[in-house]
Amino acid sequence: MAKKKRKKRKKRSYAAESAFHPFEKLRDSFRYKRSLYVITGIIMFAVLVVAAAVLYVADNYTVKNIEVDGNTHYSKDEIADMVMTDKLCHNSMFLSMKYMNKSIEDIPFIEKIDVDIVSKDTVKINVFEKAVAGYIAYLGRYIYFDREGIVVECSSETTEDVPQVMGLNFDHITMHEKLPIDEDHQLIFGEILDITQLLNKYKLHADKIFFDSDFNVYLYFGGVEVSIGKNDYIDEKIQQLQYQLPKLEGQTGILNLKDLNEDTKLFTFTPKN
Repeated sequence: MAKKKRKKRKKRSYAAESAFHPFEKLRDSFRYKRSLYVITGIIMFAVLVVAAAVLYVADNYTVKNIEVDGNTHYSKDEIADMVMTDKLCHNSMFLSMKYMNKSIEDIPFIEKIDVDIVSKDTVKINVFEKAVAGYIAYLGRYIYFDREGIVVECSSETTEDVPQVMGLNFDHITMHEKLPIDEDHQLIFGEILDITQLLNKYKLHADKIFFDSDFNVYLYFGGVEVSIGKNDYIDEKIQQLQYQLPKLEGQTGILNLKDLNEDTKLFTFTPKN
């Protein structure tokens, strides 16, 4: 009899469990849905935060002012176009990440371009140009070289601030190597750059620099040929040009400065018919 009673109690226990089972499912379902709502709410909140952050950055970090320093071969607008290549680049925060520890290279006449973020709406573009002394015309192209005579650029176009150099003859030219000139005359490239820099200093632009067989220097400004002679007193000779060339505007002839020195300000102008 005792055994039968125990069996009956077990049956009642199973029945009770069966009765509560649907409630447990309902409770678990409620917990699942509540968790789902919480997760969905968190995701939506995160999306709203990100969207707000994106809108804030877009509104407050738009580039409005562009400063460019060190450019002579390219205008400010041309340099800006090289840096700000798409719409995203008009955002200073994106721009700072894009050019972080990185420079723009492989641009004709330019060594590199760095970008500094001055403020939320202002960037500064620093241009580092190659030290170009002059160019020569060779096989339909224009070959630019530095003060060491190393070819730094080959272009189909001329640039306004760099003079053409004539009187130097070559049988071949190789990019990024020295122009093949006699060893005895290697210093001529430094002389060319000195002349170019002095012309820039006094805001003068020579169309051509010509060297004769004895490496005497001649400069050409429109119809005026300037005989410089050797490199002696080159600073004084170029300085004198800033006073004489305006007087000779529109004329054609030879301005002889080869005998000018620090003591003798001797020069002559011979008109041409």
